[in-house]
Parts: sequence; structure tokens; C-alpha cells
Amino acid sequence: MTRIGSDRKAEFFVNASKSGPLRGLRVVELAGLAPAPFACTVLADLGAEVVRVDRVVEGEDVLAMPKDPLLRGRRTIGVDTKTPEGVEVVLRLVEDADVFVEGFRPGVTERMGLGPADVHARNPRVVYGRITGWGQDGPLAHTAGHDINYIGLSGALHPIGRHGERPVPPVNFLADFGGGGMYLAMGVLAALFERQTSGRGQVVDASMVDGSALLTTHLFGLKASGLWEGERGRNILDGGAPFYDTYETADGRYVAVGAIETKFFAALVDVLELDPDTVPSHLDPQQWPRLREVLAEAIGKRTRDELVARAEGTDACLTPVLSPWEAPEHPHNAARGTFVDIDGVAQPAPGPKFDRTPPELPHPPHPRGSDTVEVLRELGYGDDELDALRAAGTIA
Repeated sequence: MTRIGSDRKAEFFVNASKSGPLRGLRVVELAGLAPAPFACTVLADLGAEVVRVDRVVEGEDVLAMPKDPLLRGRRTIGVDTKTPEGVEVVLRLVEDADVFVEGFRPGVTERMGLGPADVHARNPRVVYGRITGWGQDGPLAHTAGHDINYIGLSGALHPIGRHGERPVPPVNFLADFGGGGMYLAMGVLAALFERQTSGRGQVVDASMVDGSALLTTHLFGLKASGLWEGERGRNILDGGAPFYDTYETADGRYVAVGAIETKFFAALVDVLELDPDTVPSHLDPQQWPRLREVLAEAIGKRTRDELVARAEGTDACLTPVLSPWEAPEHPHNAARGTFVDIDGVAQPAPGPKFDRTPPELPHPPHPRGSDTVEVLRELGYGDDELDALRAAGTIA
């Protein structure tokens, strides 16, 4: 590919050996927190060449995590984007890129000179991915917030928790990652597919409120069908049903039970060595309180691993509740390579799996800004220009 406005063959994004279904896709990432990095990790994991534009920061960065898996698999340059020279560096990157990703509040990149109009003036084929909490417009667009606020507004937080108790935040999985970074990555790939026809990029406005709302789609069907009361902790999938819940075992650990269908519930009864003639009907909500007592008593008599061993190979839908640190050691996860070790850090592997174009194992995060000179040389910057940028504090 040639740079726009130049007959120079692009040398940026030169790692031709990288594998995966997105091999050859070129991404510029403006450094941010949580959702934007996760979107770029997903793309990098699947073979995209990602260059992360980090800020030039003097002294120690207390938020830096040198082995953060969210920063794996890409190169990093340190650039002061508050200067015209720094902005120009980023726009030079954009000329050979397919995707640009940013996660700032609305209007920030426009003020930097890196908004959609600026990027598309250099390369109209770029898909410009933006991730925010509230979206690019609306009454709350310019206010601060975090995952808990976004899922509170989208309706995703309300159903999570026990009946009669307050909602429980599910870490920051729903807005930052599922309804944020993954939502943005999906939007970017959709825009890239459309570009095959139009030849043009476009702006992808991914809001974490919108994304986490999308994750609740199934609940609206249950509600419309009369299968969801609306009260927290009283429904089939929110812990209200005793056959879809967690239980403490004799050793103080937990198992997850998901025996919804009649045949699966029968298998659970068998695993727990209960008399099916005396077990309350799991289809009658009036009997759920008594059924919960029966299941809790039976499960509480054995350790977690004893129960898991008894359920193995059956359709009882009884599994261990593993901590994230235990999960990599489980035989099933080990067999599928669900987790990998990168630079001594256990972490989820790239996914999903592809039979013809499997991605390679990502390299560990590079120290921030450590690829600056290499990347800028690929962009055509000479030694004198690099010296001048260093002297001005524009690059790390």
C-alpha cells in the first residue's frame, strides 16, 4: 500500500510474520483505560498490527502495570500529542492505517487535532472507533462516569443481586469489557466489512450504556413472555430459582448449579443421591423455598471437589466455582488452551479459535514508548528530526 499523497511504499506495520485472521490489519490506538485497550487487545490477538500512542510522562507513573495483559501484542510509542509536532506524528501513522481507536470524552480528540475530520483528511479509508460511557451525544455525554454508572443507567445492574438486597456490581465486566471494548471491536469489524463495498471509512460511536443495554436483550423477551417478575432475585436466571444458583460446600467453597431442564434436574437429584419422590418440584415456584433447603443441605455435606467428581460425565449441570487464579489449572481449560502464560503471567488466551488462521501467542507488553524510534524511522523520520523531537520533549 502506498501512503496517501506519496509514492513511498508503506513501511509502517512491517511485522509480516504475524498470524491470525486479522493479519495485515493496521491499527493506531490512542492510549486510554479499560475499554479502548481491550478492543485493541482483541484486534491484536487476532493478528492486527497495533501501535499504541502513549503519553510522554516525566517521572514514575503510579498507574503503570508493566505486565498488564490489556497491553500485550502491540508496539508502543511515546508522543506528546499536545504539541503540533506530536499530532503530526500520529497523523503520519494514520496515513498507513486501517483503524484509529480513542476512548476520550466527546470533543477531546477534535481539540487535539485528531478528530474524525482530521484523520479522514489524511486517510478517508480509516475506520474511526470511539468508545465512551454515555456516547458522543445526549444530556450526559460530557459528564464523568464509570462502569457501575453506565450499567445502572442501561438497566443491566438492577437485576444483579439477592431479593430484598441492593444491586451488586459485577466487577467492571459488563460496561468496560462486554458492552464496551468487545462492543467497539465488533463495530470496527462491521465498518471494515462495509468498507469493502464503499471504499470509505466511518466513525463508530460505541457507548458503554448502549453496549451494556444490548446485553440485556434476552431479559426483555422473558419479561414480555411473563417469565420475569421484575423483582431482583425472584426469577429463573438471577438466583431466584434454586436450581440456578450457587451453593456453599462442606469445605467452604462453592459449586454452581444450572439444572433448568427436567432431565438435567433429574440428573442433579441423582448426583446428590436424593430420593426423587421426596424432592419438591423444581417447576413450581411455590416450592422453591423448600427445594432450596433440600439442595443446600445435600450439597453442604460434601466438599466442592467431591461433588464435582460425582457430577463429572453427567448432565447434572453442577460445576465448581473457580477463582480466576484457579481456572487456568482446570483440566478442561488446560485441554483447550483457554489460558496461556506470557512472561510469567497467566492470562486468557486469544480467542475465538480458528481452524485455518490461528493467531500466534501475543508477546508481552513492551515498556511504554520503547518502540518510538523504530516506528518513527519506519515513517521516514531521519536522525536530525528525531533529535529535534527528543530535544523538544515531543517523543519519549
